[in-house]
Amino acid sequence: MQNDLAACHDELRTRTGSLAGVSAGIARGVCRYLAAAGYGCLLETPLRSGRRADVMALGPQGEIVIVEIKSGAQDFRTDRKWPDYREFCDRFYFAVDQAFPVALIPEDVGLLIADRYGAAELRASSQHPLPGARRKAVALGFARLAALRLQATLDPQAPHGLL
Repeated sequence: MQNDLAACHDELRTRTGSLAGVSAGIARGVCRYLAAAGYGCLLETPLRSGRRADVMALGPQGEIVIVEIKSGAQDFRTDRKWPDYREFCDRFYFAVDQAFPVALIPEDVGLLIADRYGAAELRASSQHPLPGARRKAVALGFARLAALRLQATLDPQAPHGLL
């Protein structure tokens, strides 16, 4: 049973295009940090724009946070898509490791320093509350994706749509 569950998780990671290497460790720490604050987290969450949020989190009062993970300075310098994420969240953060040159990160976004064991908020994100209809659409998409991913762990051979 344990081997079946591990194989299912491996298949799910492959299907969702999960993060690897340094990014995976940062994502784990970010999710631990957010979970301790009462948030539910999903990795590699597709958005209506066609982009994928590295980490999306849904808070206790329905607040939505997106965290973009950067594994190094070159990763940040070549990324031009991150401003598009703001229209899908109330707060936006970058998450980097301790070796990252944090001066590169714009002052108007939140900043988390993370490793595989946890994260710390170096700078709070400004809040930009989502309009009600957008919040509902994003929250429903989040819930549906979470349910589909859970279902995939129980029945890895079944078709799963969004995954």
